[in-house]
Amino acid sequence: MKDTAKHQGLRNQLVSTLQQKGITDLRVLDAIKKIPRHLFLNSSFENYAYQDKAFPIDAGQTISQPYTVAFQTQLLEIKKDHKVLEIGTGSGYQTAVLCMMGAKVYSIERQNELFKKTSTLLPKLGIRPKHLTFGDGYKGLPTYGPFDSIIVTAGAPYIPQALMAQLKIGGRLVIPLGEEIQIMTLLIRKNETQFEKHELGEFRFVPLLEDKN
Repeated sequence: MKDTAKHQGLRNQLVSTLQQKGITDLRVLDAIKKIPRHLFLNSSFENYAYQDKAFPIDAGQTISQPYTVAFQTQLLEIKKDHKVLEIGTGSGYQTAVLCMMGAKVYSIERQNELFKKTSTLLPKLGIRPKHLTFGDGYKGLPTYGPFDSIIVTAGAPYIPQALMAQLKIGGRLVIPLGEEIQIMTLLIRKNETQFEKHELGEFRFVPLLEDKN
C-alpha cells in the first residue's frame, strides 16, 4: 500500500491533463490529486495508473477514465455533507473522490467479488463512505433517500424510475444513457413531477445490469 513522491508527481501531471481537457472544479481536481489511483488497480497496471485511461478490474468491470470520473463529479456540484447515491461502486475510486470532497456517500455494487474487495480497501486508505451495500442499482436505496445527487457509473438503457424518485427537489442525477455508446445525461429535479434534462456528449461505459451477481 505504498504511495510515493513519484506517484504524487504523476497525479499532479494527471490533474494538469484534466484541466487542459476542461475540468474546472478545483475541489474535484484536488481530490484526484490526493487519491492514490494506483492502489485501486491490479498491480500489473500500476505503472499506467495515472494515464487518462480506463482499465479492467475484477468481475469483467472497469475503473473509469479519470476524465470521466472528473466530468461526472463536476456535474454533481457537490457541497460538503451532501448525501450522494452512487450506483456501481466498482473499484471504489469514484467513491473515494466523492468522500474526499466531503460528501456522505451511499454506494451500491451488484458484483459480490467487487463489493467484498472494495469494502476492505477503502477503510485501509482512510476512506469511509456512509454506507456500502451489495445489491441492485436499479432500485437505489429508498430507505436512505432522498439524495442531493445521484451518480450512475455504468451505461443504462433508460433512467430507472426508482432513482428519479429518490432525488431531492433541486437535486442532480448524472447517468450515461444508451447501449453501445452512451450520452452523458444530467437531470435536475425542479419539483415533484418535473425534471430538466441536459445531454453532454458521448462516453463509453460497461452496461448497468439489473439484479445482483
